[in-house]
Amino acid sequence: MTRQPWYGFVVVCLLVAASGSLQPANAARVLAVETVAAKSHWNFMRGVLHALAARGHLVKVYTPFPDPGTPATIGYTEVDTSAEFQGDDTDPTSTAVNMDASVVLPLFARPSFMVPFLANASRSVCDIMDRLLQRDVGTYDLFVTEPLSSECVSHASHRFGVPLVYVVPAPLLPWIETAAFGHYGNPAVVPHLFASYAVPNTFYQRVNNVAMYLHTVYVNYRYMSAAAAAEQRPYDIAPPVKPALVFVNTHYVTEPPRPVPVNRVDVGGIHLAAPQPLPADILQFIEESPNGVIFFTFGTVVALSTLPDHIQIAFKNALAEVPQRVLLKYEGEMTDKPNNVMTSKWLPQRDILKHPNVKLFIGHGGISGVYEAVDAGVPILGFPLFYDQPRNMANLVDAGMALSMDLFSVTKDTLIKAINEIVNNETYSKNAKKTSELFKDRPMTPAESVVYWTEYVIRHKGAPHLRSHALNLTWYQYFLLDIIAVVLLVIVSVCYIAFKTLQLIKKLIFKLSSTSKSKPD
Repeated sequence: MTRQPWYGFVVVCLLVAASGSLQPANAARVLAVETVAAKSHWNFMRGVLHALAARGHLVKVYTPFPDPGTPATIGYTEVDTSAEFQGDDTDPTSTAVNMDASVVLPLFARPSFMVPFLANASRSVCDIMDRLLQRDVGTYDLFVTEPLSSECVSHASHRFGVPLVYVVPAPLLPWIETAAFGHYGNPAVVPHLFASYAVPNTFYQRVNNVAMYLHTVYVNYRYMSAAAAAEQRPYDIAPPVKPALVFVNTHYVTEPPRPVPVNRVDVGGIHLAAPQPLPADILQFIEESPNGVIFFTFGTVVALSTLPDHIQIAFKNALAEVPQRVLLKYEGEMTDKPNNVMTSKWLPQRDILKHPNVKLFIGHGGISGVYEAVDAGVPILGFPLFYDQPRNMANLVDAGMALSMDLFSVTKDTLIKAINEIVNNETYSKNAKKTSELFKDRPMTPAESVVYWTEYVIRHKGAPHLRSHALNLTWYQYFLLDIIAVVLLVIVSVCYIAFKTLQLIKKLIFKLSSTSKSKPD
């Protein structure tokens, strides 16, 4: 049979077209476990893993938020772990979605509660991880997970004998930073994760920062030590594996610049997907608002509908008087809903913020929403609740694109005043757009950074040369206490010898003087 002249050309074209979906011969096998049942945490982890899967690597992830609607991707597999994360609002392993504000806010806003809570949650999820992975007989090249508040998650990396990569969806807790890199954040310039300021500028803030640092580190150490002594687990016995890489959901435009090790890579905003067309009803609501639109959501962790009545009334009364229309994420039916407000249990936040008619974002300062607003260049009015949110908002206030308010003291008048200040003062909008430009001006996209550094670590067998020598030092060596002790010993010895020498000289002089006086003339 004679082949047509175009036959070979068609075959080549088909092979080229198919090559984009073929797995490369050197595709890495990546195992991942999402340890925190909060959607904002999963969104960040998913962004990292999707970047690796899009590159052609084989990714298997255990997640409490499997997405049956995710487009089929060759080599990407999700395993549903939602059954492992069931409980009430105060259960450390429960799914943190639409929790009751009256229960969680009084507790989560206190570091004295959060540190033991996070430590307990870390051990609980490590127990879950051990149960899940005992049944996994796969062979892998890399293990990816979120440490939360403990290195116990690194036990899985030890079990599979592969390099470890941490993904951290918020700025690092002090003890995790030290454990991962060997370095201690200087509390004179690095604000604690629970701080309410962007930079400790004043003497009081530096004192507060040091006290919070020492207190939380000590409480975490004491709790972890007591828990390990009371009921030892396999991950308590083996020494923790140090991560080859740590991907952190931060960026210098929303986080004060600071020295960081080479194997810490900031990929803030990796969860930002390409904007999609808005649903017809939402698009019409936005575009038919002559004075613009305010987008209002407290994210997925705390349900806005569970806030105390006086706060909800203040919100409704204030929103009813502003000239803008308001898109409000609200769980359930809202009584006495203002005419200019549209509510929904779910709203496409990323797509809404990208619309040019959105004038203001009202939120709680969660890091995912922060980067969505920063990327869109929309100013923010924040009501930070707990964890990193007060510090996130403080950074945006310093950038001149936000105002921050206390949720429990808000009134109708103070809210209206704050909304009018941001909407009517162009400075906030200009600063938001400037911050957006800085945020987008990078040598590589977050996804490209994840792919490059992950493949670098795999190519170089865990890249141990990237790790700081500080990991080889004890705490007293790191702070030069042994050297200081020797220097002080030398100084004291020299002073002691000099003192004794002077005493001896004095005695000799006194003796000679006494002898000369005792001789007859």
